[in-house]
Amino acid sequence: MTGALLLGGASTRFGSPKALARLGDETLAERAWRVLGELTGDRLAVGKIADGLDLPFPLTDDRSDVRAPIAGVVAALRSAQHDVCVVLPVDCPLVTPAMLAALADACEGSIDVAVPQTGPLPGAYRARTLAALERALTAGELSLRSVLAELSVSVVACDARLLANVNTPDELLRLRSV
Repeated sequence: MTGALLLGGASTRFGSPKALARLGDETLAERAWRVLGELTGDRLAVGKIADGLDLPFPLTDDRSDVRAPIAGVVAALRSAQHDVCVVLPVDCPLVTPAMLAALADACEGSIDVAVPQTGPLPGAYRARTLAALERALTAGELSLRSVLAELSVSVVACDARLLANVNTPDELLRLRSV
């Protein structure tokens, strides 16, 4: 499988690049990159090169003006070397390699996508979903949930605490105090 880190968000609610915010001794980007590395040796980060983020790993430009997760998932699938691409947004810092492995394991046979009970990300996407995602992106339909309605999806029960999403500095502060 390929592991893909999504870094293309605008961080408007956060006020500064979320990828560079710290949780413990790592930035959110470093933490997510490490988690993906514990899952697979084949990983990539996708985002906006124009954002100029100072990252300790290479960034693949998503080649889109759109600031929506669907643009990152499309870019990840275009660049992935394997049939299954496990996608992790940078703002889900508590996700574990075991959770991502469970998503990847559920994405088999006739299943196109495996997601946790909270929604489309993090998730495991098969290469064959690229066409549907590209069509939606081209049409300006930016909701991953809408595209998933067309696909065969497996919902994997995951520990909800590990799916915490960091959209504001206050949310990050709460995670630091846990």
